[in-house]
Amino acid sequence: MESFLFYLFALTALLAAVNVLIQRRVFYSAISLIICLTALSGIYMILDSPFIAAIQVIVYAGAIMVLFLFVIMLLDPFSATLLRDKKKSLAYFAVLLGICGIALLYQLLKSYDLARAPRSPAGLTGSMGSIRHIGEVLFEGYLLPFEMTSILILVAIIGVVVLAKRKT
Repeated sequence: MESFLFYLFALTALLAAVNVLIQRRVFYSAISLIICLTALSGIYMILDSPFIAAIQVIVYAGAIMVLFLFVIMLLDPFSATLLRDKKKSLAYFAVLLGICGIALLYQLLKSYDLARAPRSPAGLTGSMGSIRHIGEVLFEGYLLPFEMTSILILVAIIGVVVLAKRKT
């Protein structure tokens, strides 16, 4: 079952990454990137790295991509005529994709072994991949690059807003 899920998540990530490159609309590329990042999170879960999987979903697929989508929607790349044409075909695809996602989630939760689940985080404090170790390395050794990245993202968002306001 694990190898099947690994190949499923890997294929999903690969197809979504290719779709990011070949899409003509920026919004659909961003949605494909969210799917790719979520599939990578599934691969991390299979590799027994739940913290990195959660961070992948919360930080990348969640917060950063929401900012990207906000900026994309602020620029309004869609017109009413384009949306009218695709609305019906995408609705059927969305329902089918939702049913498949629920079925996959049900199978994943059904096969989850509770005996293997960690009972307390006390055993994780001394290991290399623990939350404490990751926090110490990130905020002691890599504090400057971490802060510079956040400033770079903020400046990019402000720049896009200024450019979008200038067009209107």
